[in-house]
Amino acid sequence: MATDQSAMNELHWLIDMVQTIEVGLVVLDRDYNIQLWNGFMENHSGVSPNSIKGQNLFEVFNDLPSEWLKQKMESVFLLKNRSFISWEQRPYVFQFKNYRPITGRADYMYQNITLLPLASLTGEITHISIIVYDVTDIAINKLQLKSVNEQLETLSQTDSLTQLYNRRHWQVCFEKEYERFARYGEKASMIMIDIDHFKAINDKYGHPAGDKVIQSLANILKQSLRETDFAGRYGGEEFAVVLTYTTAAESKYFTERLRKKVEASQVVYNNQIIKMTISIGVNDLSSATTSSESWLSGADKALYQSKENGRNQTTVFEK
Repeated sequence: MATDQSAMNELHWLIDMVQTIEVGLVVLDRDYNIQLWNGFMENHSGVSPNSIKGQNLFEVFNDLPSEWLKQKMESVFLLKNRSFISWEQRPYVFQFKNYRPITGRADYMYQNITLLPLASLTGEITHISIIVYDVTDIAINKLQLKSVNEQLETLSQTDSLTQLYNRRHWQVCFEKEYERFARYGEKASMIMIDIDHFKAINDKYGHPAGDKVIQSLANILKQSLRETDFAGRYGGEEFAVVLTYTTAAESKYFTERLRKKVEASQVVYNNQIIKMTISIGVNDLSSATTSSESWLSGADKALYQSKENGRNQTTVFEK
């Protein structure tokens, strides 16, 4: 009698623990019919154990990723091994609202899921247990840290005035592009751009106006580039661009369109209209290009030639 009473007490404690534990616990039979639905699941779904017991999980919750989840479950039944689903694989399986005050910005509860095979006395896997862990705080903190790190990385690579690459990061991309040419022979063109008479603009209108002129050119440049191209503020009023998969002749077509756009544009500052032009140097990659330095140097020499010849023009470096 005492033994029976002890067993009853243990069963009571076990049931109480299952119902109050701070993880979700669901037991399904081989046909995905619900045999156990604990307090955690009731609290977050609003569905009571009595109303759901014996019903098919996927019929009651038709927003579950049924095909994907059934494949996971079938592998557990077949292989008799547990399976894990991380929130990083799939943010949630059960679409429960998030009520945590600290991470209130998350709409839904992030979940880690464990699928456990449950064997009968004969060793046959007759049921499967779904254990649901609320990992919203961990997930949101990790996502926020990732976002902050990405923002810091972007800031470290970007020129604050123009939002183009800064010189340091542009140089890294430039070296990689040259390495690609050295390895695979892919064509590309280097372009150097300089705002004509920029000192005179600063002297006449002031440095804030000069900054507006630089920003205007940067915006026109960004609108003209393809996704595979990259541009940076090389220093002061000078810009550097790499056009990938582009010959010098093709680059000159690009630079002439850019030059005409800039010449036709105007910057308004303190009710004053400021006009500008640019000088451009182009150097493409070829067998005569012996290093990244010579590639850059050729574009710089072509830019100097454009200035010497009267500015507001494109010069292609003659190797």
